[in-house]
Amino acid sequence: MYVLFFLACIPIICLMVSLGKLKIPGHKACSITFFITILIAVFIWKMNIADAFTASLEGAALAIWPIMLVIIAAVFTYNLSIYTGSMDIIKRMMISVTTDKRILVLILAWGFGGFLEAIAGFGTAVAIPASILAALGFEPVFAAIICLVANTTPTAFGAIGLPVITLAQVTGLDIHQLSYAITTQLALMIIIIPFILVALTGKSIKAIKGVFGITLASGLSFAIPQIFVAKVIGAELPAVVGSVISMAITIFLAKKFYNNKSQNTVQDRVTFKDGFMAWLPFILVFLFVMICSPLFKVIYNPLSQIKTSIPIYTGVGAKPYTFSWIVTPGVLIIVATYLGGVLQGYNFKNITMVLGRTIKQMIKSAITIISIVALAKVMGYSGMIKSIADVLVAITGRFYPLISPVIGALGTFITGSDTSSNVLFGQLQVQAATSIGANPYWISAGNVLGATAGKMISPQSIAVATAATSMVGSEGKILNSALKVCLFYIVLAGLLVFFCGSIFGF
Repeated sequence: MYVLFFLACIPIICLMVSLGKLKIPGHKACSITFFITILIAVFIWKMNIADAFTASLEGAALAIWPIMLVIIAAVFTYNLSIYTGSMDIIKRMMISVTTDKRILVLILAWGFGGFLEAIAGFGTAVAIPASILAALGFEPVFAAIICLVANTTPTAFGAIGLPVITLAQVTGLDIHQLSYAITTQLALMIIIIPFILVALTGKSIKAIKGVFGITLASGLSFAIPQIFVAKVIGAELPAVVGSVISMAITIFLAKKFYNNKSQNTVQDRVTFKDGFMAWLPFILVFLFVMICSPLFKVIYNPLSQIKTSIPIYTGVGAKPYTFSWIVTPGVLIIVATYLGGVLQGYNFKNITMVLGRTIKQMIKSAITIISIVALAKVMGYSGMIKSIADVLVAITGRFYPLISPVIGALGTFITGSDTSSNVLFGQLQVQAATSIGANPYWISAGNVLGATAGKMISPQSIAVATAATSMVGSEGKILNSALKVCLFYIVLAGLLVFFCGSIFGF
């Protein structure tokens, strides 16, 4: 059992070493690791070659549609804003709120990024804020790192609550009680992460001085509404409501109490019309994704039926893979961006030219993401991931809650998805909780908490960040920086799950 555990860890070790230590570009490191994973699955786990091939094919399908589609769409929106000059206006508007980079990070990476994760997910929360921060003068690699760190806690209820809804389905747990347990665990992290963002921006813990109040308010205004909404409504809206309130309060406090604009900035005000038109594609992205979400069933239900289910994987547990052609964030973002560009006065041909350039820009990122998602599918279907989790459960016993978040983080590191981590390990967490006499809601919530940590170091997420900031090849540098925060996050998460369950009635 332990031999299989170490063999199953080889792909993870390969990724960490090749990206973090050897600084191999992501598209090369992930491709090499993918082929290593195939060999291990076939020769050690005795996975049928045809099953390994079709598992990889299913991973490639998932990587292209919807993941790469969303990334291309998000970067397309940004690239069009550069082409039209809208980004210059957006920059002026952001600087008119404040010139303090610490507060800009709270508004864009934390508030706006959290909102994008809540309504769309699939990379938008990293791609769009990172590209805007880079345009505002932030060093591109730093912009990528800061958005990866910010895109942690919001992923728990990302894409209109998809990870939690899926976890409830996999485990059979009540979604309201599960949502409440998750928001309870997340609350402390939601308050801490803004302080980490400010410290990273100022390159020192001392950077918190002078912005402590607004940083605390930015976290509290996200955490408290999220707990309330989760308990009363369920999984769909906690992150949506939390992020919007956080962003609104942060902007209000910045204008009211942290107004450090220069006279030239004040004189360079943007008119409402110019500002509205500059933000129009982003506004339409929000409206399209929101209106076509499960919140509006009259629109969502018929559009969600426009899909094709194709059997791809041929092994045990195979299910047809479904392509949703309309109700997927990537399609909605592209349509919204086209409409926004047309309303701004640009023709269809020029907008399409920008889209074509964006697709070419994404080639290396596509290789990285296809490789990592295919790798994750092979590890999952072959039983490699289960081999890792089983040993962790066996050796920890009653101390299992300490590593419950570690398992969740492992799932997200491998798959790049909180939802996928919950699918892989949700039932395992319930079984482990039952075996040690712990509350299954609390331990399952620990999986989600850990999964949010793993998001910031997932090769897939890092690939999105480097693509958005045109820093492909800097994956290793980003991983090393994000890893330090991730380790702190996971240790704190483990202690929280282990010691605080009884305090909150779990």
